[in-house]
Amino acid sequence: MADRSFLHWPFFNDGHRALHQQLENWAQINLKSLDHGNLDDTCRELVANLGQAGFLQQTGVDPDAPDASLDVRSLCLIRETLARHDGLADFAFAMQGLGTGAISLFGNHQQKSQWLPKTRSGTAISAFALTEPGCGSDVANSTMTAKLDGDEYVLNGEKTWISNGGIADVYTVFARTGEAPGSRGLSAFIVPAEQAGLTIVERLETIAPHPLARLGFDDCRIPKSALLGHSGDGFKIAMSVLDVFRSTVAAAALGFARRALDEALDRSTGRTIQDQPLFDLQMVQGHIADMAVDVDASALLTYRAAWTKDSGAPRISREAAMAKLFSTEHAQKVIDQSLQLHGGDGVRSGAIVERLYREIRALRIYEGATDVQKVIIARQTLSTYQAATGAATKTTTKTTTEATTEAVR
Repeated sequence: MADRSFLHWPFFNDGHRALHQQLENWAQINLKSLDHGNLDDTCRELVANLGQAGFLQQTGVDPDAPDASLDVRSLCLIRETLARHDGLADFAFAMQGLGTGAISLFGNHQQKSQWLPKTRSGTAISAFALTEPGCGSDVANSTMTAKLDGDEYVLNGEKTWISNGGIADVYTVFARTGEAPGSRGLSAFIVPAEQAGLTIVERLETIAPHPLARLGFDDCRIPKSALLGHSGDGFKIAMSVLDVFRSTVAAAALGFARRALDEALDRSTGRTIQDQPLFDLQMVQGHIADMAVDVDASALLTYRAAWTKDSGAPRISREAAMAKLFSTEHAQKVIDQSLQLHGGDGVRSGAIVERLYREIRALRIYEGATDVQKVIIARQTLSTYQAATGAATKTTTKTTTEATTEAVR
């Protein structure tokens, strides 16, 4: 990586810088030639190797440390570094954190002790099962049900676009328990992959291949002890988890953008046109400047959000939304411009920038699409303005995002 100056920004301490260097050394050895042909086996191997190296310790809290919390800056640094080297490695790491985020934040000691040592060591793979065929960003309208029957909950319904679906050992599943309409009637559960009634209905393929699946729940019975937090807390739990991990999506996009900028610099300084380096063309310099500004602006927004959370802020919805929106959208621009500078070589299958071009697109959708982030930012900005000025709102339309804000206060 050409530019490491950001590591000396005041967002980071010596521990973060040491973690970055340790991971960089590991990645240069272990991520040079991953086999993307067999996704399931490669992801299992990545999780195991990341666990053995100790990096998965950051994805969950220590069950025996009551005051332990997730260090979001470390999560972001790891995702950025892994994404810069290989998107599949970033995916494997990220899902260990997102998949058990609800357990880290809301699990009791028994739940944490049962699962977090396994996921933090890489001996178990986790998944986050929130999206349904009929509702993506509109989580409050989830239709999957969990009905209490004696000492068990009975799950029925489907989840789709579930990362690690088909290879996970444990799923955090959200279902409607019916305490109230909409967002206040959901609960969260821990469901082992081998639980009777849970099936892999379909494996899903995307332009940047990852293990993805549609899950079916047919009278899937789980004990009451599988409930995370309290009944009816599911929406709050889901939004709290996304509030933490949304910043890390921005970090992954930042890693892709940094790699694209490095590839553009390598291409423009090594390629000649009319007996001079491509970089000497003033228009090319303008493109490089735009890319560099986008990368630094993304980094500032991303690590501001992470630092704010680590500094004790209970919620960072606005900061995380800004980071994800800007970083993912501008990473797409940086990668597109890098590919343009590569000319025909940029669209060849297997080229680094071609791979980045495919990998970045999903980040503008998952964990809250760009348009959803805009609604969050606008609503939060209005709320801050009203609090400062005492102004009354004329906005009466209730949105999913507004309900989200209310549910997690």
